[in-house]
Amino acid sequence: MLTLEENDSLTRIGAGTPMGELYRRFWLPVLLADELPAPDAPPVRVQILGERLVAFRDSSGRIGVLDARCPHRLANLFWGRNEEGGLRCAYHGWKYDVDGRCMDIPNAPEGASFKEKIEAFAAYPAREAGGLIWVYMGPKEAMPELPDLDLIRVPESHRYISKMFIGGNWLQGVEGDMDSSHVSFLHSRVDGVPAGLAALDRVQAAIFVDKTPTWDIRDTEYGIMLGAQRNGPDGTYYWRINQWLMPSFTMIAARPGNPVHFQVRVPSDDEHQIYFRVVWHPSRPLSGEELRNAREDGVNFPFVDPVTFLPMESMANDYLIDRESQRTSSFTGINSIPAQDWAVQEEQGGPIFDRSLEHLVSADASIIAVRRRLLQTVRELQEGTEPSEPHSGSGYHVRPIDITLSADVSVWDGARDYYTARAW
Repeated sequence: MLTLEENDSLTRIGAGTPMGELYRRFWLPVLLADELPAPDAPPVRVQILGERLVAFRDSSGRIGVLDARCPHRLANLFWGRNEEGGLRCAYHGWKYDVDGRCMDIPNAPEGASFKEKIEAFAAYPAREAGGLIWVYMGPKEAMPELPDLDLIRVPESHRYISKMFIGGNWLQGVEGDMDSSHVSFLHSRVDGVPAGLAALDRVQAAIFVDKTPTWDIRDTEYGIMLGAQRNGPDGTYYWRINQWLMPSFTMIAARPGNPVHFQVRVPSDDEHQIYFRVVWHPSRPLSGEELRNAREDGVNFPFVDPVTFLPMESMANDYLIDRESQRTSSFTGINSIPAQDWAVQEEQGGPIFDRSLEHLVSADASIIAVRRRLLQTVRELQEGTEPSEPHSGSGYHVRPIDITLSADVSVWDGARDYYTARAW
């Protein structure tokens, strides 16, 4: 278990906090690219790491992400006019470019000279890649390249991205992504058909038969590779290898040849997250069936309001839990797999989980490993050592794997050709 001090240093992400400073060393996805569809399109609100920002695409297509407060009278620039190469405040007309420089002060005779002294409170570098807008909020001298994910390499036809605003502390969500044993319960059914996995074969069904996985865990240059072993049929082991990529990206185990499922949790503040649920295939367009499953089934991908990005299932409506379904079919009575996670994570011991009260067992080895890696990296940063992970961009070119191997074969040898990113 963590001490209260360790717990606080991991969960709090505001400016100046240990974890907030670590997060600011990474490129973070904050918007769908479609939210800034064209030059001079309307600006968009962004809240990330406790900061209220505004994003816009200027007349030449460059992306700006600025502190939302106009330095004049602190009016919100979200209400501004995006025009002629900059964002003009609606209150008094002060105008800023994508780098935060003041371009015009039209309401004062000294404006032509005074503008040289004015800049946005913050202006962050932003890039479009893989259908997302990424932002870097750390020291410019430490700015890394974008992580080399398949997601960024593949064309639009090969991927599908869903964005949601959800509640709960970011680390509570990440720890759920690392937890293999919960799948055997939270995402199961009592009528014998696993939630969202009706076509499951008898090998994959091991995840619902053997409910006590054992772990084989490896630290990597980008994060941690997490191998969960279960007993498979005919003297085999069934392995699910998830990839946790710093700071809060997770690849969920998939069979060879199937699309990769990717989860991204970016803290809006200590108690809310921007949640991207992504599926892509590294070598072909997603099929019609795969797209329908993502857009229409409401199980693997929850239904989301396309304007507000709020899921239809939320704490406000008890995640639409159906107690009769819980009695007869679904273990939880909650329809979508992500909402099943949110229900137990969002108010896990309160808004911020007090990990000094928990009682861990061997099934929690993956969670322990992730916490240790984060704590070590945070401490090193506090002591003046910059984290290496953001600068290991090529190391992010990996994949998860769901595979069955003979019991006498090491998972790292038997699965090597799959968890490195090669053509499927």
